Amino acid sequence: MRSLRTKMVMILVLLILALMTVVGAFLINGVGNYYIDDFYVQMEQTFSQSFISQLQELAASETGSPERMKELLMAQSDLGIDLSQRNVYVLDSQGSVLASSNQEMTVGLTSNVLKAMNGEVGLDSAISAEIMDLAVPIEGGETDYIVYVLDNKLAVNNLTGELFSIIVQSLILGLVICVILAFLLSQILITPITALTTGTRQVAAGEFSQKLEVTSRDEIGTLTRNFNHMSQVLQNTISQVENERTKLSTLFLHMTDGVVAFNPAGTVIHCNPAATRMLSKNLDVTATFEEVFGQDTEFSKLLTLKRSEYLECQKRVGERELELFMAPFSSDQSVGGAMVVIHDVTEQRKSEQTRREFVANVSHELRTPLTNVKSYAETILSAGDDLPKELRENFLGVIVSEADRMTRIVKDLLTLTKFDYGKMEMNISRFAFKEAIENVYKAVALDAQNHGHTLTLECPEDLPHVDGDRERLEQVIMNLVSNAIKYTADGGKISIVAWEGRKHVYLRISDNGIGIPEKDLPRLFERFYRVDKARSRESGGTGLGLSIAKEILTQHQGDIRIESVYGEGTDVTITLPKAE
Repeated sequence: MRSLRTKMVMILVLLILALMTVVGAFLINGVGNYYIDDFYVQMEQTFSQSFISQLQELAASETGSPERMKELLMAQSDLGIDLSQRNVYVLDSQGSVLASSNQEMTVGLTSNVLKAMNGEVGLDSAISAEIMDLAVPIEGGETDYIVYVLDNKLAVNNLTGELFSIIVQSLILGLVICVILAFLLSQILITPITALTTGTRQVAAGEFSQKLEVTSRDEIGTLTRNFNHMSQVLQNTISQVENERTKLSTLFLHMTDGVVAFNPAGTVIHCNPAATRMLSKNLDVTATFEEVFGQDTEFSKLLTLKRSEYLECQKRVGERELELFMAPFSSDQSVGGAMVVIHDVTEQRKSEQTRREFVANVSHELRTPLTNVKSYAETILSAGDDLPKELRENFLGVIVSEADRMTRIVKDLLTLTKFDYGKMEMNISRFAFKEAIENVYKAVALDAQNHGHTLTLECPEDLPHVDGDRERLEQVIMNLVSNAIKYTADGGKISIVAWEGRKHVYLRISDNGIGIPEKDLPRLFERFYRVDKARSRESGGTGLGLSIAKEILTQHQGDIRIESVYGEGTDVTITLPKAE
């Protein structure tokens, strides 16, 4: 976008160009017309009736009449005969040159010559023509002649060229002056406009106290004064609506929570759908504070609080646990009111309960091995050398086993804690999912063989790659296959099947083991939850394996699904997105 200064310069330059073009055209056209008119005035004064009679007498004489007519014509000072510019010719009735002032014996058959050949005086001319001429027919008795005066317009052309040069020089000078004046004029206009621009930015930023200086009494000065007035009016208006803005900011601050606003009379004036849902009530304009929140808090007491003060209480609605934050939104009771923000803490309470259960489970899981370690250690310590070596070694083995069990619990807890706080580092890379499955298959093959299980693997050769932490994903697969081996009676069947979908790859681990009761399926991924606690502890389980597997797959945008029939077997299916 062009600046105002550039626009003004262009406008003035175009104005000068147009003005000089028009003036130059009129001057050049005027000079040309003047010379043409002057030429024919001279011709009219010279070719009077008496002079034409003299020419006719010469034409009627017998000898030397064309030369004598030429000499008579050249003797006329009004004709301005000049061999370099203006010449005279004597032609016969066919247009042939009989005598000339410059010895040229041919002339063009111009329109004037043709008219003279027809017996008429030829005196037509135009400013665009290259010549000025006059042809006068002379009757000479038996022989007719034509007197022809020709001007090549040399003087006109020279004067026109000089005039054009003067116009061009004037145009250049005018353009220079125009540019200088345009810059000066634009500076005078732009300075107050720049000040107004700065002022509008300050007003937009909320600075209304800045006053612009009025430097002139013209329209821009009037605009500046109006701007100052507008700034003051805007400041006053914003001050008047400050109370309303504060109310709205409080209302929308907790838009995801329930919000209910009451007028000074204690009647609802605003509420959002979340409040209606949490309170299980249809809050219309007829509802009062006492009807909504009961008699726990006096509304009049609420209105007496200062802006910085608030009341906090709790309310139970059905199965929901609600926290209420009540505060006035204006210090003026006559125009203000109170705002109640409702926060649903049901899930928070459930989380606290889950956390307490988690702590209890951790304590219980650690207490059992600690008790065993302490008991066996005290037995070894009290028996001393009287304890048989074989029994001592058995006791020490139990202590080491229980210590390893506690180490696994602590390690799994640290892993889950890292997931909870988003600090678990994943070494993401692209790898062949088929190779990861085969590695797990080879690792557990011997364990399955020791239990007499039939372990099979079905995996297509072109199974797509995945992006993820290969070590973590192999850990998940290993955990699931180990569970299948662990909870399947000796001689069972365990199958590992992988296949490809449209956007994902799938892996299913199936067994014909003891299965899982239907009531326990929804809680399998809870931490420390075990279907058969006694058997799980006996096998060294911590109840955290499936929780860790779920977290790892979630980090990979994957999923895990468990289907089981108690006493018949279990199918575990994991899903992972293909590598792009």
